[in-house]
Amino acid sequence: MPSPFNEWMPEVVVFHPTRFEEAQWIVHHLRERKTVLVHAGAMERSEAQRLIDFVAGGVSAIDGQAECLDELTFVFVPEMVALRRDPAPP
Repeated sequence: MPSPFNEWMPEVVVFHPTRFEEAQWIVHHLRERKTVLVHAGAMERSEAQRLIDFVAGGVSAIDGQAECLDELTFVFVPEMVALRRDPAPP
């Protein structure tokens, strides 16, 4: 099916990592211009923090953005994706 985005097909990849070693694979997807959702609830707190820090550094290196959705869930987007959080309702 042809994409209105030419050769780039938007994609969201969801990760539930259990080990820090998965961080490199997550960054690989970001470098392929995919949006990544990471829920680190299955990891120890310290390992989850290391993983999120590593992925945040990776997304920063490609001029992307990161947003914390809750204590253990984060979304990371490549540079061509606009990430905006709606303001809280009045």
